[in-house]
Parts: sequence; C-alpha cells; structure tokens
Amino acid sequence: MNEERQTHRANVLANLDGLLPELESAYKDLHSHPELSMQENRTARIVADRLRAAGYEVTTGIGKTGVVGLLRNGNGPTIMLRADMDALPVKEATGLSYASSATATDAEGKTVPVMHACGHDMHVTWLIGAADLFARTRDAWRGTLMPVFQPAEETAAGAQAMIDDGLFKRFPKPDAVLGQHVMVGSSGVLSSRAGVVTSAGDSLQIRMFGRGAHGSMPQASIDPVVMAAATVLRLQTIVSREIAATEAAVVTVGSLQAGAKENVIPDVAIIKLNVRTFDDGVRKRVLAAIERIVNAEAEASGAPKKPEITPLDRYRLVKNDPDAVRRVDDAFRKYFSADRVQKAEPTSASEDFGSFGAEWGAPSVFWFVGGTDPGLYEKAQKEGKMGEIPTNHNPRFAPVIHPTLQTGVEALVVAAQAWLST
Repeated sequence: MNEERQTHRANVLANLDGLLPELESAYKDLHSHPELSMQENRTARIVADRLRAAGYEVTTGIGKTGVVGLLRNGNGPTIMLRADMDALPVKEATGLSYASSATATDAEGKTVPVMHACGHDMHVTWLIGAADLFARTRDAWRGTLMPVFQPAEETAAGAQAMIDDGLFKRFPKPDAVLGQHVMVGSSGVLSSRAGVVTSAGDSLQIRMFGRGAHGSMPQASIDPVVMAAATVLRLQTIVSREIAATEAAVVTVGSLQAGAKENVIPDVAIIKLNVRTFDDGVRKRVLAAIERIVNAEAEASGAPKKPEITPLDRYRLVKNDPDAVRRVDDAFRKYFSADRVQKAEPTSASEDFGSFGAEWGAPSVFWFVGGTDPGLYEKAQKEGKMGEIPTNHNPRFAPVIHPTLQTGVEALVVAAQAWLST
C-alpha cells in the first residue's frame, strides 16, 4: 500500500480515540436494553438517529425493524457493512454493572428474560462507530457506504425479511458485503478464511403420535414417549454411522416434550432438533436420514399416523469470496500487527449474513473478532480449560470492552477502505 493511501486510511481512523468513550457508553446502553428478534424498535431508533446526525440518507422499517443508511461520496464502489441487532431469551448472569434485567413477550406469548448473549450489541456499536468515522472524513475516500442494521439474526428471519421487503430493489447493489462477529478468542485478534466460514443450520420440530392410556394399563396405549426416546437414540447414529470421518455434521436434540403427569401415557411427543453441516450434499443426506428414522420408528411402534416434520428455521452456509477475502486480509495485515490476524477454521455456528451476498450476487467477507480477555484466554489454553470460557449464548457471555470495541471499529474501516480508498 503506498504512502498516500496509508495516510487516507489513518485519516478515517484519526478521530477514533476521541470517539471511544461515547461508543463505550452506547455499548453499555445497548447491552442494558436488549430486544428480541423483530422487536428491535429502540435499537433501530438509536441507530437511525445516529446515522441521520452523521449525514446519512436513512430508511427504516425494512423487514419490520431493519435500518439502512446511505452515504454517497462521489464516484466509486458501493460497500455494504452489516450488523445484527437482536438479543436472546436468556437471563443474564454476568454480574456486570450494566447487565440486562429486561424481560419481553416472545412469539409464543410467554414472558422471558432478554440478554445480548451473542454480542450483537457490540456489532451495532462497531458499525455506529465506523459509520460516524467515514462521515467525518469524506475527503479520505470515494464511493458509497451502506451500513445495514439487520433484525432477527437469531431466528434466521431477518436477512430474508429485509430482502423480501425490497432491499435489492431499493438500494444500490454493493461491490462487496462485509460483516463481522465477536466470538471467544483473544480480544483484539481477527480471524477469517476463504470459502466456508459458518455452517448451514436447520432446525426441525417432529410431532410423534401415539395413543394415550392410564399408566397402569400400558397395553392399551401406543406410547409416544418410548417412540420418541427410541428415535432420539437412533438419530445419534446418523453422525456416528452414516457420515464419513472426513465429513462433518452435528445433530442435536435440544428438546423432548411429552405428557404432564407420571401416571398418564400421552397421545403426542414433540422432538425439536438442530442440524449443522458444511456441505450441501451432506446436509441433504442428514435431513433424509432424519426423515427415514423418524418414520421408521413410528411405524415400528404402530403409530396411528405418520409423524409431522416441520422446519423451524434454516441458515445457509456463509462462504467468503476468495478474491474479496484476500483483499480484506491484505488490508488487515498492513494495518494490524501480524499476531493479530489469523486464519479461522470453519465453525459450526450459523449466520444468515450469507443471504445478502449469495442472493444479491455480490462478493462477501465475514470474519471474527476475539472478545475474551487475553490473559484469561491464554491461561485457559495453557491449562486445557477452554471449555470453561463462556461462549456465545451462555448467560455469562460478555466481551471485554477494550480492546474489542476499538478493534471491531478499526476492522470495519480498514476492510471498507480496501475498496473505498481514493
């Protein structure tokens, strides 16, 4: 990178130190006020107000609560930067002074605790910061910046909702779609890769039907509890016996519900399960095996009717474009020290970020930002206790603010500047 471009990049980030205290306050506020998927009204108002104040054209209500900003700054590429906004129905146990005590009504009408247990509050703050810095330094870059604040990533509904609401028709097609996620890892360290980054995810509900009876007269029943239990055990053989050692898949039964009283055999059992795969062919084989096993166990039990298999949500594979990821990695390595830019391995977590690039036909890059205290992370590695570090979705998950906050803002700016530099 030549000296002139280095200066321009530095110019965009020149105000970051002065902005960090304000961003820290914004982050703590967002963390204290989490909102469930498709209920991100307060968060959306905050980001829309920030974008308008910085001079962006702002459109709200896309896909219900999504927000899109446009900052046109002369001829040049269009770069989309994405952050997800939603939180989870988790009761926070971090003990932080800014911990959430919020509750909300979920889609089933239940009152649930709410927590930013996946770091989306950090994602929003990163993008607020990057958008602000670009708006302050328009002489340092050319093109169009398009920050996108997306709802409902946790339910795999938000990206598609924005697309279905005309995202592709209402806004310019980006030359690159960029996004990042805070994860367990030493704070301040970035990691990415070409190709598959996060797995495909499929969640299913299975209703298995029996015939109820008194617990003292099992001969009069077709017991769906036994049917479901046998199904759960048999499902474990998909990965252990039907998937090659060189392939990868995860099949997790997260919920088995049946009956309400110990001496009543119920009519129905419900299984909810989740599948993660890294290859489309493996995904098809695993889903077909689930259907085969569920139907076979029902038939073996003499079920009065076939099980109902209902998809709950689906995440597509997130794949990084090789040329685009090379450009981002080169920019990272020129800005950050060598030990802070690492190669990621594919993760069995899932994301709907991939829908934007794949369906828009635009190259996309997704990378990870470590959010764990570096000393704690190094100690856990040395002692073989990595499993004790709270992961995303854990009630104790909370990124350390520094240097996670600064690193994420820098990464967005540096990556976007790989296209937008004058």
